[in-house]
Amino acid sequence: MQEDSPLEVVVPQAAAGERVDRFLAAALAERLPGLTRSRLKSLIEEGRVRLGGATLDEPSRRVKPGQVLLVTPAAPTPAEPEGQAMDLAVVYEDADLIVVDKPAGLVVHPAPGNPDRTLVNALIAHCGPSLRGVGGVQRPGIVHRLDKDTSGLLVAAKHDLAHQGLARQFAERTIERRYLALVWGLPSPLEGTIEGNIGRDARNRQRMALVRSGGKPALTRYRVLKALSGGTVSLIECRLMTGRTHQIRVHLTSAGHPLLGDPVYGRATAGRMARLPEPARNAVQRLGRQALHAETLGFEHPVSKNRLIFQSALPDDLKSLLEILEEL
Repeated sequence: MQEDSPLEVVVPQAAAGERVDRFLAAALAERLPGLTRSRLKSLIEEGRVRLGGATLDEPSRRVKPGQVLLVTPAAPTPAEPEGQAMDLAVVYEDADLIVVDKPAGLVVHPAPGNPDRTLVNALIAHCGPSLRGVGGVQRPGIVHRLDKDTSGLLVAAKHDLAHQGLARQFAERTIERRYLALVWGLPSPLEGTIEGNIGRDARNRQRMALVRSGGKPALTRYRVLKALSGGTVSLIECRLMTGRTHQIRVHLTSAGHPLLGDPVYGRATAGRMARLPEPARNAVQRLGRQALHAETLGFEHPVSKNRLIFQSALPDDLKSLLEILEEL
């Protein structure tokens, strides 16, 4: 099946009340051999299933008779990622887990458009074949993700027990995650909480958005650390209470303070750029990615039960931009 060729599926009376991922996996079994329920779930999360013109983002949603679903299959990715040797900034490693400092520009796991040269490929090469299948075939070892152009700390599990222990802490919101961000404007109040369900943008399936119905609950706590260039830009910290796709980027944009350099949610307007002195304008234009860095990661070791906490310094591109803004 060619990518972007939509398939139409009408819900029969007999399927009333079924989960949409389970229903579609069965309904498309003959037309798309090998399409598993887990792959269907991924297609839904990628915004490739639509109902009545709106993008679905909840695999657990129940279907109703007569509904018409449009499914856009994605180009297949390899069933099992291969190891590819790459330089890794390893912050900590033992027999159970590994913590790496991910650079901006590195995709975490294979997906349509990024079939290889990902962090997963590098981890398989680094950790060896024992990593394969831990927590899932396509994303072995991965417990949480960072966007491609977000830098900073990420932990991966080396075996199922460690994966389960870390995943439980993420689900229970006991993981400490602190991000540093450069945003447009000066948030008011200087410290607060941004809350709102996040789901696929109905107008653009490549984006996430705050949604009035559906989506998943999301909560971000922020604090202004420094106002820069007369309040045109601010350095803030964000602490994640949940871990939704693009959460910080969506929440800050909804609050009127998008990230500098964000090509999806925070494109620099002429007005914003005009308020910056020329050296700062040039630095923002050179950045080439969202100004977001996962600076702190803390958790309980899933085997030893010791509390671990790691910190990562701002990478050179963000450090340089911050220094320019601080001088003005």
